[in-house]
Amino acid sequence: MVDVKKDTASDSALALDLIERIFFGYRDFVGIADEALIKTGYGRAHHRVLHFVDRNPGLTVGELLTILKVTKQGVARVLRTLVEDGMIEVRPGEHDRREKRLTVTAAGHALASELSRLQSARIEAALAPLPAGAREIVGAFLAGLVDEKERAAVLRRIEAGRV
Repeated sequence: MVDVKKDTASDSALALDLIERIFFGYRDFVGIADEALIKTGYGRAHHRVLHFVDRNPGLTVGELLTILKVTKQGVARVLRTLVEDGMIEVRPGEHDRREKRLTVTAAGHALASELSRLQSARIEAALAPLPAGAREIVGAFLAGLVDEKERAAVLRRIEAGRV
């Protein structure tokens, strides 16, 4: 007979262990980008906006808000700074001139690429000692953390960004 209390305690300990690994891994993963951003005066919010606009040229402000799960107020100051600094351009939509389409400039792309390079090196170093197929397993695990209602759309967006 299976001891339900023991299995529950074991599962709980596993979850706490993984939760802490995610917290510490995230801290150091974003920390390397934070360090590089210090000289620019930008922070994590700037990095997130730059990343998604760089990966999705022509993204609307509304789509960006949906991706980041923030309000217009939550991104307005960050977006305004990136536009004023020449990192992002805002253009009217092709069919609806009221629509604001976002693209990175050459400077914005260079910064986004440098931050991605730093973070990619961290990911590759973490994957290097793992057995073959680990990248797919880690990818599936991370996708599994995304809310089930949004998972398919998120994965499509990630796949579309690989073009």
